[in-house]
Formats: sequence, C-alpha cells, structure tokens
Amino acid sequence: MASDESYNFVFKVVLIGESGVGKSNLLSRFTKNEFNHDSRTTIGVEFSTRTVQLDNHTIKAQIWDTAGLERYRAITSAYYRGAVGALLVFDISKHLTYESADQWLKELFEHADPHIVVMLVGNKRDLDTLRTVPTEEAKDFAEKRGLMYMETSALDSTNVEQAFNEVLTAIHKKVASREVTRGSISAVTLSSHLGPTSEAQGHRNCCNSS
Repeated sequence: MASDESYNFVFKVVLIGESGVGKSNLLSRFTKNEFNHDSRTTIGVEFSTRTVQLDNHTIKAQIWDTAGLERYRAITSAYYRGAVGALLVFDISKHLTYESADQWLKELFEHADPHIVVMLVGNKRDLDTLRTVPTEEAKDFAEKRGLMYMETSALDSTNVEQAFNEVLTAIHKKVASREVTRGSISAVTLSSHLGPTSEAQGHRNCCNSS
C-alpha cells in the first residue's frame, strides 16, 4: 500500500442510508476485505482509508461511516463537511430502506458540496430471492436524480470494488477537468495538482474535520 506521502489526492466519501443496510460492511469489505457477521451497531462516526490507483494517479480514499448515528438522526454537518462523494445505501430486500432515499438526498445536498458525486447502492444482492426493490425501479430513481447506480453484496464482495472505484473515478474526473468552479469540489480536494510541494499541506488538512 502506498505511504501517506505518495498520494496525489485525498477524497472523502461518506456512506449514508438507514440503519442495518450494510454500510459498515461495505466500508470494511472495501478497506480491509472483511465482513462482520455480528451486526451489532457501534455508535460514533468512524472512517477507514484505502489507497487506490486510478488513471496513473494515486488516490487516498477516506471512507466515512455513520456507525449507528443514523438511528438517532444525530448526524451532524461535520460528517458531510469536505465530502466529495457519497454512497446512499439501501437494502434490496427491505423496501422501507429504499423509500427513505429522497430524505437522505435532501439532507446530503443541504450539507455537502453541490457538485458531490452520489451513487445509489442497492446492497445485499445476495438476498435476491427476497428482493422487494426491482432493479429497474431503483435505476430509474437514480437516473431521474442524476445519480449513479450499482447493486452490491458486502457479504460475497459483488461489485463492492467497482462501486467505490466508479465514485472515485467520477470525483477525479470532476477535479481534473477543472470544470468545477473555485469554492466547490476542487477546493475540498485535500492534495492539489501541483505535486509533492503541496502534499504535506494536504495531509495536514485531512484530519481537521473530525
């Protein structure tokens, strides 16, 4: 794994969605390739990092998990601050977790960068026989709102890598294209295009929003 000094960008990505949809396991599957069958909820925001190579750039992904706070509607604006990507997760076998997606989007856009990259994620694809949310319905929902869409299984690893990597790639394209104006997504990228001279500054900033 690349050391902290050798990345070009740090991207903060938040996981949002109802309790029990598998956010923590998506986080641990992507960052540690682990799955925890004990579904007890831990309280308090947590994050893990993983460094990936995309288009000859080294990206440090800082993935944040609500860790049970969503149960109490206790997520604060600090959780969203600086986020350039979000995975809005629902459980394909529990329609209620899908029905709240609009509410989560509203909260996200109230607090996060207006150019944030958002993917709607239908998790627990391994429970396809218990599915209550049709793929086409969820895809249509995502399309109408300008979101990416993917179905994953943290249990058997299906599409977990792809989901995170597609979000990180989309963020990187927005940053690299410079289409996004100053004051939004390019400003919250913690390491700039300028190379090694700016990286120490970027790393120092990474921990201020906790």
